[in-house]
Amino acid sequence: MINRRQYIEYLISTSGNYTCSNLAAHLDGVSHDAVSDYLREDKLTPRTLWERVQPLLKDSAEAYLLVDDSVQNKQYSQRIELVKQQYSGAEHGLVRGIGVVNLVHSDGETFYPIDYRIYAPEQDGKTKNEHFREMLTRAKSDKNLKARTILFDSWYAAADNLKLIVRLGLYFVTTLKSNRMVSLTPEAGYVHLQSLVWDTDALEYGLSVKLKDLPFRVQLFKVVATNGDIDWVVTNHPERDLTTHDLQAKNAVRWHIEQLHRELKQLTGTEKCECRKARSQRNHLGCCYHAWLALRLRANQVQRSLYAVQHALFSDYLRAELRQPHIPAFASC
Repeated sequence: MINRRQYIEYLISTSGNYTCSNLAAHLDGVSHDAVSDYLREDKLTPRTLWERVQPLLKDSAEAYLLVDDSVQNKQYSQRIELVKQQYSGAEHGLVRGIGVVNLVHSDGETFYPIDYRIYAPEQDGKTKNEHFREMLTRAKSDKNLKARTILFDSWYAAADNLKLIVRLGLYFVTTLKSNRMVSLTPEAGYVHLQSLVWDTDALEYGLSVKLKDLPFRVQLFKVVATNGDIDWVVTNHPERDLTTHDLQAKNAVRWHIEQLHRELKQLTGTEKCECRKARSQRNHLGCCYHAWLALRLRANQVQRSLYAVQHALFSDYLRAELRQPHIPAFASC
């Protein structure tokens, strides 16, 4: 039998192959069945991750909470539980995979995942938006976090989510889809935000608008990229004279959750578990978060990237092979 520590250390140390068979082949006295049994019998939860991360946070009213989802691509798997067809931003289309909604805490410089939910409506009946609201509510009621600004993309900018954030006494910064309806005045009625007229002052400080189905006004900004692409960004932040540049600086922190998604997939093998049972997949993903955290802490100590930290694990092997290769280039017959 193996334990949680051994499995997490395996995820940190292996190179590309994250299967139970590979672990069994490299750990003395352990069989494939022993690894499978561990993944099937453990019960790793988001609470376990929170308990490890909580002492590391630099929490304050100026900190941020970031929400986004990621799809663990399982397009070639036919019998893995939790796998369903869903939209993947990485693939820019529908893909078979396991969806995960993440909640990340950032102080603007350092970030840590503090909660996550597996998107499995067939098992729990919950939508991604319901996971969103549940995690934010618990971040305030159970975790007592002081962070007040929530960053997320247009997928989670539904009216119910924005209302909840206001009820919790928090501020949102989010993008909107171009078909959202807004109103400048009660007399003017609702129009598509694309039809609004933007003068120099509006481009600098935004426009006060009312989104349809919301009982309060928000500030809408038109952010034009150098390539001409337009982002519609909205916030209920009370700061006076908030500029488009200020809002872009806040919204840029959302990149941290994209970085987390990339590092989890590339460095811990979130997509690579081949076990069929839902509990095994949940435990594998839970261990991946802990493997990421171990890499993050080591990276903080040595002031290097997570990629450099993991790459360094193989340096001793390469040096030894170069000194005395197991397979010489010009071996005799």
